Amino acid sequence: MTDDDTETSTDRVEALENTPGRGQTPHAQPIEPSAPEEFGLVQIWWGDGKGKTTATMGMGLRAVGHGYRVHMLQFMKGGASSVDAVRGEYNAIAALPGYSYENLGHYGWHGMADGSDEADHAAQAQAGLERAHELLEAATAADLEAPLSPDGDPEDGVHMLILDEILYAADRELIAPADVLELVDAKPPNLELVLSGSHERPDYLLERADLVTRVEKERHPIDDGQRARMGTEF
Repeated sequence: MTDDDTETSTDRVEALENTPGRGQTPHAQPIEPSAPEEFGLVQIWWGDGKGKTTATMGMGLRAVGHGYRVHMLQFMKGGASSVDAVRGEYNAIAALPGYSYENLGHYGWHGMADGSDEADHAAQAQAGLERAHELLEAATAADLEAPLSPDGDPEDGVHMLILDEILYAADRELIAPADVLELVDAKPPNLELVLSGSHERPDYLLERADLVTRVEKERHPIDDGQRARMGTEF
């Protein structure tokens, strides 16, 4: 082997070190309960664009694919009259190992005249806040450096907790920004905490978050009269 051959071989090895998967094509593997090595950040997903909930749920999908335990708590999720009493994401989550969800906020949008009872929104949001504290306490008591049963209750601990639409609830003054900050303070070190919602920038949270993503609308078919579609909006 010449010096040129050796140099070329070394270059290939170094190139592969910088290539995702070191150049190997990924294939689906059996899901075995596992524990993340680098969880523990606070994420914020906000903006006026479609896709905040979709993105956070997709991240949860990725986590359970590695064998981690994920739970999503929705503070509110409703929509127009074109939204049926079924959610495709709930059906999919129910079929996945290690992924669970609950909706303890009012099933509807505050201030949107969607047929939901406006008087109940604040009480339901408070119930969601109390539930979030319960889940954080459970995660604090659990060993998040160890695998968690995919069939276990979220009260047994989770590696990732998604609080969907909590920022929207704070915008609507159904809960206080200080309440959201208390949840961040209560987060155990190894829990990945994901907060979503809000068309308004959550300035009170920005210095406390490790990842902040703004989902911005450039065009949306709803502006042209398109109703919510099964399989894309619900």
